[in-house]
Amino acid sequence: MQADWLMPLNDLFLPLIEFMDQGGAVLWWLAAVVAVYWLLVIERILYLVFTFPKQRKQWIEQWHQRSEHHSWHAHAIKQGWIGQAHIALTQNLNVIKVMVSICPMLGLLGTVTGMISVFDVMATQGSSDPKLMASGISLATLPTMAGMVAALAGMFVHARLVKTCRLLEMKLEKSLRSQR
Repeated sequence: MQADWLMPLNDLFLPLIEFMDQGGAVLWWLAAVVAVYWLLVIERILYLVFTFPKQRKQWIEQWHQRSEHHSWHAHAIKQGWIGQAHIALTQNLNVIKVMVSICPMLGLLGTVTGMISVFDVMATQGSSDPKLMASGISLATLPTMAGMVAALAGMFVHARLVKTCRLLEMKLEKSLRSQR
């Protein structure tokens, strides 16, 4: 017997589980890829909101505490900090981009495997019933739709993250150029 508090969860996840089952095993792999890339996106957002501003403030304070800003040594220090910022800001962005680009491919793989199973059923049953074929083809295209939706959302978020990181890097460089 299930606990009463689990009943609303069953009602919430039942349509999702039915959709995933209709799309086949590839749709579960697609869901795993999407979950990982969204975890990486959340990690990047948390870094940009909480960690990077503290590091940026520390670099700017250290720069303004320096007595001279024009020597080769000072320039090398400033470029080193900008390089560290670039590496820290762009961490995981390429992984997110690759995972987003995998989503449509997994969707197409799901469609191909779904179509193979439809044709297999048609061959074993010897049926060419249009209703059976339409139903099978409809179910086979679900992974493509899911892959495209996941890729579109991921492309948008990735582009925004890249733009934000470039802007933050340029602001840091500008702040390190200025003197008090």
